[in-house]
Amino acid sequence: MAERVVKLPDVGEGIAEAELVEWHVKIGDIVREDATLGAVMTDKATVEIPSPADGEVLWLAGEVGERLAIGSDFVRLKVDAKAGPSHETKPEPSRPAPTLPDDDGGSATLSPADEPADVTPHRPREPAPVVAGERPLAAPAVRLRAREAGIDLRQVSGSGPAGRITHGDLDAYLAVGPAAAPTSRRQAKTAVEDVRIVGLRRRIAEKMSLASARIPHITYVEEIDVTALEELRTTLNDKCSPDRPRLTLLPFLMQAMVRAVAEQPQLNAHFDDEAGILHQHGGVHIGIATQTPAGLMVPVVRHAESRDLWSCAAEMTRLADAARTGAAKRDELSGSTITISSLGAIGGLVTTPIINHPEVAIIGVNRIAIRPHWDGTAFVPRKLMNLSSSFDHRVVDGWDAARFVQRIKLLLETPALIFIND
Repeated sequence: MAERVVKLPDVGEGIAEAELVEWHVKIGDIVREDATLGAVMTDKATVEIPSPADGEVLWLAGEVGERLAIGSDFVRLKVDAKAGPSHETKPEPSRPAPTLPDDDGGSATLSPADEPADVTPHRPREPAPVVAGERPLAAPAVRLRAREAGIDLRQVSGSGPAGRITHGDLDAYLAVGPAAAPTSRRQAKTAVEDVRIVGLRRRIAEKMSLASARIPHITYVEEIDVTALEELRTTLNDKCSPDRPRLTLLPFLMQAMVRAVAEQPQLNAHFDDEAGILHQHGGVHIGIATQTPAGLMVPVVRHAESRDLWSCAAEMTRLADAARTGAAKRDELSGSTITISSLGAIGGLVTTPIINHPEVAIIGVNRIAIRPHWDGTAFVPRKLMNLSSSFDHRVVDGWDAARFVQRIKLLLETPALIFIND
């Protein structure tokens, strides 16, 4: 028998390190050639590393969440001496990894592998329950094995990151079968599960910490009467060609923002606080904060100033679908100059959105509700919503923030103004 070292391969041009996000094996496992050993995440993709040969796992590079240097030892295998010398493994691209826009590229301490005795063996985490109605996360090989065994993956608890189902989870399911239904008696739960924040979730946390620490926020809330806008939107959706995309409120808001930005270009900008420079952009690239199974992403509708309502709607839908399915490209998830945050029907009355660093403004959309409104003579039912908008108070005064939101309010309450080109 011989030892074979599997190196962490070059997973992308210019990539010096990758984050370990998942192990598919543990020390002592017998693996087959091309079986997935683990997965690493870069700014561009999540990549699964296959085994170059049949063998027994002797050593693993580290724990989930650690950063590994490209070219460092990833896994050591005990293989048949006839298998040949060690060689670098070629990665197999997996699901594209969502990225947050305009990261500062902060460095992290590397955890390179030294000797097997210095590395704590991997211990699988407690299984995470599968959320009802969601498509369970699993590698293609796991899905194929489940289909062949007649197993519904929605009945299997995943122990990988974000509840991802592994081969070990399938083995456990086959050994004991589906869990028994819980009894009706209520019991106190004392267990504490430690969930390490890794991958995209850690990048989101770093991004939010950066924005909160470096940007002094001012949040301005205004009520908007969208009754006329909703009537126009309904009419356009009912009367226009079925080939055109359905209009939501957001394309109208995007058009209103384009007009408001034309009057206050300093709000469509990036602030380099280290250099003391405000970069005002001519193009209005609107980020749309989008919730996905993997976490919050911000796909970007570029050059909204050159688009009409339907073009904005179509591009926004395309990008949101790409983000949710993991098909969005890196350049589609970066480069926004101002952002919209909307929680749709569950948007609440008021929010305090965090600015997408290094931008200086974000517009938060709250839910629409029918409420009594005094028209001067009587209370009448109107469709009302709040805009909760945050601004970087270092470069945006409260007066300018209020003027910007009031301009958007006027355009949304009198939607005909959106179509007047002057």
